[in-house]
Amino acid sequence: MEKQRTLDEVGKFGLINLLTKDFKTGKNTIKGVGDDCAVLDYNQSEYQLVTTDLLLEGIHFDLMYSPLKHVGYKAVMVNASDIYAMNGTPKQMTVSIAVSAKFSVNALEQLYEGIKIACEQYNIELIGGDTSASMTGLAISVTMMGTVAKDKITYRTGAKEN
Repeated sequence: MEKQRTLDEVGKFGLINLLTKDFKTGKNTIKGVGDDCAVLDYNQSEYQLVTTDLLLEGIHFDLMYSPLKHVGYKAVMVNASDIYAMNGTPKQMTVSIAVSAKFSVNALEQLYEGIKIACEQYNIELIGGDTSASMTGLAISVTMMGTVAKDKITYRTGAKEN
């Protein structure tokens, strides 16, 4: 019988590599899984950047200490920072939420007020998303798209100490 590995043993990036190693990418995918963003090539001067993050109540934020407005702002910025890390500019995003009945409409308006502030501050368009029920709390998934000039892109593999 094969020994069962734990998540602690393989780590976050080890798990990602293990789960995605057999997936192929197409001719327009310059960089897929494994960097801050996926890098797609659809025109001569710029790459399209795509990133996504999932934020879970109790893991990535604690509503005892973080107002929903701040959580909304954070949800935008964790994605924008991935695009900025590759020397890109965020352009559009989608926001999907799973929410339990413990949240009022007013509370969700506060969440989206934080999202709106970040969007206005960094000139990012909210272009869609989804809503779903949750049995336990709040989950927020943001997918963000941006662009970077082909001669200006930076990759995680190029990072150096200091």
